[in-house]
Amino acid sequence: MNLQRKLHQLLAVALIGLATPAFSQVTYQTPPQAITDLVNAPSTPSVSFSKDGEWMMLLERADNPSIEELSQPELRIAGLRINPATSGPSRSRGVENIKIRKTKSGEEIQITGLPEKASMGSFSLSRDEKHLAFTNTESNGISLWVVDMTTFTAKKLSDAILNDVMGNVLIWTPDNQLLVKTNNASKGAMPQAPSAPAGPVVQETTGNAAPSRTYQDLLSNPYDETLFAYFMDTQLHLISLDGTSKPVGPKAMIKSFDLSPDGSYILVDIIKKPFSYLVPASRFPYDVEIWSSTGQKVKTLAQIPLDEERPTGFDATVTGPRSINWRADKPAVLYWVEAQDGGDGKVEMEEREIVYTLAAPFSGQKQQLATTSLRFGGISWSTDDFAILNERWFGARREIRSVIDPSNPSAGKKTIIDRSYDDIYNDPGDPMYTENEYGRNVLIRKGDVIFMTSEGGSPEGSMPFLSTFDTKTKEQEILWRSQAPYYERAVKLLSEDGSEFITIKESTDIQPNYWLVNSKKRIAPQQITNFTHPFESIKNINKQLVKYKRNDGLDLSAVIYTPEGYDPKADGPLPVLMWAYPREYKSAEIAAQVRGSKYRFTRLSWGSPIYWVTQGYAIMDQTEMPIVGEGDKEPNDFFIEQLVANAEAAIDHIVELGIGDRNRIAVGGHSYGAFMTANLLSHTDLFAAGIARSGAYNRTLTPFGFQYEQRTYWQAPEVYFNMSPFSFAHKVKTPILLIHGEADNNSGTFPIQSERYYNALKGHGATARLVFLPNESHGYAAEESILHTLYEMDSWLDKYVKNKNKIEPSK
Repeated sequence: MNLQRKLHQLLAVALIGLATPAFSQVTYQTPPQAITDLVNAPSTPSVSFSKDGEWMMLLERADNPSIEELSQPELRIAGLRINPATSGPSRSRGVENIKIRKTKSGEEIQITGLPEKASMGSFSLSRDEKHLAFTNTESNGISLWVVDMTTFTAKKLSDAILNDVMGNVLIWTPDNQLLVKTNNASKGAMPQAPSAPAGPVVQETTGNAAPSRTYQDLLSNPYDETLFAYFMDTQLHLISLDGTSKPVGPKAMIKSFDLSPDGSYILVDIIKKPFSYLVPASRFPYDVEIWSSTGQKVKTLAQIPLDEERPTGFDATVTGPRSINWRADKPAVLYWVEAQDGGDGKVEMEEREIVYTLAAPFSGQKQQLATTSLRFGGISWSTDDFAILNERWFGARREIRSVIDPSNPSAGKKTIIDRSYDDIYNDPGDPMYTENEYGRNVLIRKGDVIFMTSEGGSPEGSMPFLSTFDTKTKEQEILWRSQAPYYERAVKLLSEDGSEFITIKESTDIQPNYWLVNSKKRIAPQQITNFTHPFESIKNINKQLVKYKRNDGLDLSAVIYTPEGYDPKADGPLPVLMWAYPREYKSAEIAAQVRGSKYRFTRLSWGSPIYWVTQGYAIMDQTEMPIVGEGDKEPNDFFIEQLVANAEAAIDHIVELGIGDRNRIAVGGHSYGAFMTANLLSHTDLFAAGIARSGAYNRTLTPFGFQYEQRTYWQAPEVYFNMSPFSFAHKVKTPILLIHGEADNNSGTFPIQSERYYNALKGHGATARLVFLPNESHGYAAEESILHTLYEMDSWLDKYVKNKNKIEPSK
């Protein structure tokens, strides 16, 4: 009852202001049929390859859920969204079907015995690839299933007892058993809300600074704490292929667990009290324990305190051990990192962090493996004498990769890459991996040489490549590169010398499909999937990558879509929908780089602006909106002026091309793109209308930082004021459509942002419309919500853009 009451209260808040005539519509509507048909196009299966690439698994996902499905009871506590009926996530979209396809022959095999009305997830192959495990979400819980990969038949292994509240549900053991996280069978029924509170809710600070970004769905009272403890009450079980099950270890609030590569030990994170009303469950205190494979505690490795108090800035972190994991190349060796600067990125230190290891039986002292000058970013393992250490620093947009010798830590590290991670023109790529004997991902390597794949950024757009990288000489040799008019990426290496591999290949009007490529043999690439084009009605629309300059000389780019057969000279300028998302840079040179490719397949997601090419619009998508602050200057010190300059340059260019009608241009965006839209309408009269979905408009409601702004409101109040569209609501003269999910769970974009901004606009006589979508989060999921969103957008564009002062083509 309490849960239903909460949902009704949230909905009531969401509907505030909807009583005026402008909001009399109370039923879901649909956009024009051409748009509806595109929304309902079949989805393309996702693909996963076997170790040797001999076969692939095709996962066919379910369509968008209905609003009835999305409106099932949902528990929003501790930063989580829980379905209380299943002890799993409330907004998961499962897989409906599984097929196996032989890579070379093309033979396709349907898995039989799958659950009816399947909603499958957490797919995991056993180390010998003879069995495939997965979960299935039923009406009353989550069950465990397994597929025999020799007969391709599925069977159910457990009742609906699994717990997926915080993920990390199942792991294969080396002897083909499954270690799973289940609900505590003796925990009883869900606690009922008290009829009256026992007392007030009190929080107290004792003087220690605890800056925190805004989070949704936090605990708010003792009953919430009780519910969280109830749904986290779990136990590990070992389940055999015949369904036999036995408990492993004690019942506890198990956050996560991981089996050592050799299967001898279990690393377990157990959440402890006190809980917090300021941060989500991921930052609650927890113990890190090492158990034997049968569940006996071997050691408490660390006791991680409540993470409420940490310095400000994106380079800040916690003190004490963090990122505790098993080495992928060893039977049972743990590694982790500890900050030496108190977690404060503003402290200057040469050796900022230390990486430690500890080997089984975990009775000795931790051993220093390496130090970092930046924040630890992980380790790519290979063998005992070779690994790659990754470091990153947000403030400088910098990354360092170094080779280390784990068997000889005193040898130090050898830097092989030191670069700005925003620099896509000089991106050497990321290493490729394979599975070792422990079923863990390790580097594909020949001596000092590793294999890399890169997006291949260039002034002509992305041209992905496959290469070798010599870690001794730092020389990179490109083995293969995508060629126009295609966008193609290597996704799996099949041969030791890199000559045979699998790619995924696409073009503007060709659906992405997988190909078998051999760069040495003189044979044509072999297509190994044949997924059909899901959007036939827009297959022949025009697409071009355009480049132009800002008034300060900065190079910009965008992708323009126009209707099939459109000719600017014959047909005249079109109404335009410009869609964008601002990004911050510390270098003007890097900000000017061309991003994306004109050869990528035109795929429509629920939030795409491309739908309106069917309605006679030109779409200016991926419109670059860089905000640059070099040296000691922060990008947001120049946000408004550079944002306006970006928009002016984009409009001037599409008008000069003869494609866009300057009087009929709309601007829109989602999340930070919505924030951008509201700012542009506050400070310019460049546009005919604006569309802002799920945005934040008052930065004083996110006072400890937002997006990539590290300073707090009290450190830079003028930035927070000037960047808030709410501050300039009185200047908005352009019609603006606001859409927001009433259950938005994104940090910073609380629904109240749209509610308060709409009230400010209304109070100053602006033309505005506010649409709250019941039960929708930051991204919209229900079919009815998606279609209604597109209906609202289409109606708004039709009224304020398409039919406004149309320019006729010159004769």
